[in-house]
Amino acid sequence: MNTVHTTLLVLGALYVILRWVFPRDRELSSAYLRYLLLGIAAFLILCPFVWLICAVLKDKDVLMQYTFLPPLTEWSSETLNFNNFLTLFAGEETVEGVVYFWEYVINSLFLASASTSISLLFASMGGYALSKYEFQGKKAVMGFMVGSMMFPAMLFLAPVYKMIYNFGWMDTYLALLIPGACSVFGMFLFRQAMTAVPDSLIEAARIDGASEFGIYFGVVMPLVRPMTGAFCLITFLGNWNNFIGPQVFIQTQSKLPLPVVLNQYMGVYTQEYGVFLAGTLIAIIPPAVLFFALQKEFVSGLTSGAVKG
Repeated sequence: MNTVHTTLLVLGALYVILRWVFPRDRELSSAYLRYLLLGIAAFLILCPFVWLICAVLKDKDVLMQYTFLPPLTEWSSETLNFNNFLTLFAGEETVEGVVYFWEYVINSLFLASASTSISLLFASMGGYALSKYEFQGKKAVMGFMVGSMMFPAMLFLAPVYKMIYNFGWMDTYLALLIPGACSVFGMFLFRQAMTAVPDSLIEAARIDGASEFGIYFGVVMPLVRPMTGAFCLITFLGNWNNFIGPQVFIQTQSKLPLPVVLNQYMGVYTQEYGVFLAGTLIAIIPPAVLFFALQKEFVSGLTSGAVKG
């Protein structure tokens, strides 16, 4: 029986004792059980992150010897150090010269931010048109859009590759930004959110002389801020973790984003587990910061349009 089993048995025994000592006070034991389950859930969620932090601090020679950190008696510069980070940021020799890890971070930040901004613009404009304008063939267009969502993206990889090659966009960021410029999923998200915007506000803005783009930017978009935050977070995470696109269309080492570069540390001839984990720890920081910045909008955006009224 290890420490985990002993701890769980003790916590379970405390619940039984509370039920036995205070048989009439069920709220006390129920509150204890509720917080116990929440604590166990929080521990299970945070455990991988704690393991990751411990793993990047361990030397590569003792990486597999301990689950988390070595015992206090064995703490030294030979077991705990920053060699993984030093190796990660030391620079890599390529045919183009030395490429540093921070360049890959900038590449990922640029691609994720640019893709999110472009997708936000076109998806919100498309959602606004579908929700507030009536035109011939609208139902057919929406049916076609829904049908296109049933096909996996990998099915179109070969024709998209041929188009990118014919356009001369190979080894450029246009190959990653243009194909994903408009998200059908995002258009339907914004359409659902913008349907709740009263038409009277739009008509009042038109009477006041506002242009259609002025209404879109100044009236409609501020009212769907929760959906905007949710869409930005989802799109940023999708582009930040994009692996197939850069792997196929980008050949220059200095232009690669983080997911492709991190995969190179785990190749056939290279097994840099510590360096790979150090890069992974850095790679999760920008999405985490964005999530904490947009968490209120994200939660509100998930429920936006859920109730028709």
